[in-house]
Amino acid sequence: MISLDDFVVLRKLSVKHIQVDPKRVKAEYCVETFSGEMSSYELMYSYETAYFNGKNAEDVNLASMMLAQVALNYGLFFETIELDGLYDKADKKFLANMLENTSREIVTNKLLIKNEFLQPPYNTLKPEKRSKYTRSDLIFSNTRFSGLTLERPYEKTDPDKYAILSSGGKDSLLSYGIINEIGEAFPVFINESGRHWFTAVNTYKYFKEIEPNTHKPWCNSDRVFNWMLRQLPFIRKNYAGIRSDIYPIRLWTVAVFLFGVLPIARKKGIGNVLIGNEYDTTLKGSISGILHYSGLYDQSKYFDMAMTRYYRAKGWQINQFSILRSLSELLIMKILSRRYPKLQQHQVSCHAAHKAGERMIPCGKCEKCRRIIGMLRALDENPERCGYTGPQIAEGLAALERQSVKQIGSDVSHLYHLLVSKKLIRQNDHTKRLAKEHAEITKLRLDKERSNLADMPLYIRKPLFDILYEYSDGAVLRTDHQWKEIQLDDAFLNAVPYKMDE
Repeated sequence: MISLDDFVVLRKLSVKHIQVDPKRVKAEYCVETFSGEMSSYELMYSYETAYFNGKNAEDVNLASMMLAQVALNYGLFFETIELDGLYDKADKKFLANMLENTSREIVTNKLLIKNEFLQPPYNTLKPEKRSKYTRSDLIFSNTRFSGLTLERPYEKTDPDKYAILSSGGKDSLLSYGIINEIGEAFPVFINESGRHWFTAVNTYKYFKEIEPNTHKPWCNSDRVFNWMLRQLPFIRKNYAGIRSDIYPIRLWTVAVFLFGVLPIARKKGIGNVLIGNEYDTTLKGSISGILHYSGLYDQSKYFDMAMTRYYRAKGWQINQFSILRSLSELLIMKILSRRYPKLQQHQVSCHAAHKAGERMIPCGKCEKCRRIIGMLRALDENPERCGYTGPQIAEGLAALERQSVKQIGSDVSHLYHLLVSKKLIRQNDHTKRLAKEHAEITKLRLDKERSNLADMPLYIRKPLFDILYEYSDGAVLRTDHQWKEIQLDDAFLNAVPYKMDE
């Protein structure tokens, strides 16, 4: 077996030569090996309108933070990571904390589990509980912007404006549909250079027709991630040909896109940033005594809270949260399909989507596709509305008779209960083992950890839950390890203050 120190395979990662133009920011990612060989790749964000002034310290600072995010995935593999840009105390604290958190998440969710991307002997890591997992020394420098001074001005925002990190998935579609009713929505699509953009194409085209606040920055982070894989000697050389539902190494991904939203949010005075995450994305786990967030930290409420604290430390009056944390995937699909059918028809929840004519369509074969097919049929909805064919639907249901889906246990069990009871799939050893009714799945779930009202600003609670309650079978609160029925009246919704205002 090998130790964590054996993963320090490269001397230095430098993020340098930051350039700030009105519509574009970029930096050079440079890798130095222990033998002195150098390799570099350019990370870039570009925008349709001007958001940056290279002589403005706050703009250069934000650009520096945007361009540093990709590097936070590699704290286990370099002797040194140097970030050359304009950073203040709050930035340095945030980056150091997130680097360490990501290192621990990668140890527990990439290196200590079965990972077909790892070459022997790197797939034999010895579990070891440590006080610190990051192996890299994190260094900050400023070789280009010493003449600029950050003043941290107070920036007033509008609480009725919401930036939504958008894609073609059900979560961001439902978030937009709801916010479009109760506030001013700004859907922001980060156009990756890779195939992940395929899932967003249908929705983006539709939003460009109906929503004047739609924005589409471009980022080539996908190319940088792939380039970095080629620098890591413990990754299999044929990694690109391995079909898998996981990334080989990286786990700090959402923040790469999220920081691309911030130039728009700040310039337009937007008071809220929304990421569409449901009940089951806030998880804690343990492996060999090492606590972790199940590889979902940047989809959890803890990430939202950390980001909001960071915004406050910067003087930005922005709240980050999800409006979907009380919802199961099944309830999200129900509300989206029945309240916003024109949005749902553009849904593409498949990472192997491909083009057919002028639209992107799902593959119909992957785990995500069979999950979507199963949920829509369990809700008596037609998957053809969002691009699935009759044969794909039939095969998706047949696959559910043999294979499960990636949901927490109660959600899986209730989905199978509905499918079996409606005779949409056959009873066999597999389906009978999974099928069990969990009535709370179609209700609004609140608890102290995953779905806590204190994690959401007061001003959105009533209009939000008025909509959600209409499509749920009631509301429940987790008390003494049991779900108990509650009434979501004004007194209950306003009983606790927003945690970030305390």
